[in-house]
Amino acid sequence: MAQTLEELKAEGKTLEILDLFPTQGKWTEEAYFSLPETNRIIELSEGRLIITPAPTTEHQEISSRLHLLIGNFVLSNNLGKVCYSPLDVRLWPGTIRQPDIVFMSNEHKDRITERYWGVPDLVMEILSESTEKQDRTEKFYEYGKAGVLEYWIVDLSEQTIEVFVLHRGAYKLLGKWGTGEVAYSKVLAGFQVAVDGVFGG
Repeated sequence: MAQTLEELKAEGKTLEILDLFPTQGKWTEEAYFSLPETNRIIELSEGRLIITPAPTTEHQEISSRLHLLIGNFVLSNNLGKVCYSPLDVRLWPGTIRQPDIVFMSNEHKDRITERYWGVPDLVMEILSESTEKQDRTEKFYEYGKAGVLEYWIVDLSEQTIEVFVLHRGAYKLLGKWGTGEVAYSKVLAGFQVAVDGVFGG
């Protein structure tokens, strides 16, 4: 008789649990979506399952501030929808990411399904020590390739906000702002945030 994951865990059969899943490099969308529900941030890229450590308190505070700011702007102007991680964003078949914050315009709301969001118009990533390399390289490439129009990188250690906009298939830096400055969006015309306010200064 087949055992459930919970039963295997209770018996301490860790290796048997691992045998139920594909090896790294061979993960598919079907296998990814069959995973049990979890609050952990789990992503899929090039057949690899990427599990990110739980975010820090500072990360969550900044995420909350940004979500409130962009959420209120989008809602008050009826521009679309805003959501935050964990949320599956399918960039293309076999590549699923979970950006910290995502915006989808009304024009592209047909990309939203109950299971996942398709390519959003804007994503925000808050860098941490464990995710900085990935956010600046793999995700930078993937978001651009997928057609995400605008990418915000929020750097905790430097207390800066960088905004990149898609131009002819590649990201160009719209601006990099630090203490005492105001960051703004091109995709969301009129949306701007004081850097000090985001970092609690």
